[in-house]
Amino acid sequence: MVPLKRRKVASSNGGQSSETDPSKESRFPQAVIFILERRMGASRRTFLAQLGRSKGFRIEDTYSESVTYIISENNSGDEVRTWLGVRGQHQSRPPVHLLDISWYTESMREGLPVAILDRHRLQEQQGDPVEAPAFLAASYACQRNTPQPGHNTLLTAALSVLAESAELNGDEGRGLAFRRSEGLLRSLDRRVQGLAELRGLPCLGDHSRRVIQDLLENGVSSEVEETKSSPRYKAMKLLTGIFGVGVKTAKRWFTEGICSLAQLETSGHSLNAAQQAGLKYYTDLNQPVSREEADAVSVMVEGVVHSVLPGARVTLAGGFRRGKMSGHDVDFLITHPDEGKEEGLIHKIIACLESRGLLLYQQNTRNTYRESAKGAGRPSSSMDRFERCFSIFKLTNDSSPEDTRRAQQDPERVRVEADQTGSGGRPWRAVRVDLVVSPISQFAFALLGWTGSKLFERETRRWAVRERSMSLSSHALYDRNQERYLRASSEEEIFAHLGLEYVSPTGRNA
Repeated sequence: MVPLKRRKVASSNGGQSSETDPSKESRFPQAVIFILERRMGASRRTFLAQLGRSKGFRIEDTYSESVTYIISENNSGDEVRTWLGVRGQHQSRPPVHLLDISWYTESMREGLPVAILDRHRLQEQQGDPVEAPAFLAASYACQRNTPQPGHNTLLTAALSVLAESAELNGDEGRGLAFRRSEGLLRSLDRRVQGLAELRGLPCLGDHSRRVIQDLLENGVSSEVEETKSSPRYKAMKLLTGIFGVGVKTAKRWFTEGICSLAQLETSGHSLNAAQQAGLKYYTDLNQPVSREEADAVSVMVEGVVHSVLPGARVTLAGGFRRGKMSGHDVDFLITHPDEGKEEGLIHKIIACLESRGLLLYQQNTRNTYRESAKGAGRPSSSMDRFERCFSIFKLTNDSSPEDTRRAQQDPERVRVEADQTGSGGRPWRAVRVDLVVSPISQFAFALLGWTGSKLFERETRRWAVRERSMSLSSHALYDRNQERYLRASSEEEIFAHLGLEYVSPTGRNA
């Protein structure tokens, strides 16, 4: 894990730091102040920074080693150190004073830095230095580097089961709490040896701590084992594993006594096209897709896309872009350097795939995104509004990328082989593939959104709203304070707009 050492914050002078603005001379050069935005909010922090500068104080927009005063509101000293990644004091630099907002307001009233009293200092937890927290981690998943795999798979796997169980019961809040705890543990740079090492870390609620303690002491959690053996959990997990079946539908079927695929098939329920395909290819779709298979699908998709629109760009997204060696589906983002040429592309891709006999199922939607001059409104769902196709591909079992390239030279051969479905073992398997077409102007945002992970993306959007008063989607980033859209041609630019350090795709496995 790379701890956050320099947390960028919203600038109150048009994005220019006082460090780089020679016209802003401080009356008190020994007092270099950084105001922590945590539990304060961007608007209040901006106001306080402007007030300080108007009175001749030097207020920094970014925490650095030049800072001598850290001002916080409703935080302990330990929380501030954890949040900023400040481990201790270097002898070669001035001491950093961790102070309550009361010192700052009194200084503003007096027009100069007032004497630091005990009541101004943030409370520090007392204890033997040996018992100090072994880990530091920022509160938001988008501030942390989370590689794959992690060092605490025993703990994260258990929390994942509890999160999934809560989600299958429709308790999204509880599920999200477990997901955040899981994401935090995934980011730690070594194995957790004891619960005391996690003291002061964010995102770990009492319930998660009890489960972690049980696992560390006994190697197993009775709650997790009971959950995994629960008939309801097993049935809901099986039913939601059917492509096209959500939690509400699965819950309705379960209350009717349906707990197996065989019972569903004989229940007389009328299934939609997606559910029929999901039931028919259930075994294939619940078998992980390997990296080699994803590469073979990539070659197939690239060949089709380039045949219908030369110059188009195809990017492998999702978990495989994050470095995972297997996944439950394969996601692709497609665009073209010339804005507008991508319109209607998905229909051409589908027609070509169908002519080659490579589609078992497909459902496509048109692009319904419209940019409002008043800013981004609340979306009707978490889904974006790109032109896209959710599909199930036929992938031959021996399709290496090179085999796929050769097969593209003879589409008729591919179609014939794909139709050979002998009961003794067919030469292909069904694979979930999502194709998303984005205009080039929105591509960076689409790439960030479709790379994931789901928690990383969710936390990035939460950061945008809470810490920057912005609205982020897979289409755009809107600054509500400036009342304008912020454009970006790369993910790095989006992170910069948000005041976040860039996290590479392989570090987003939250």
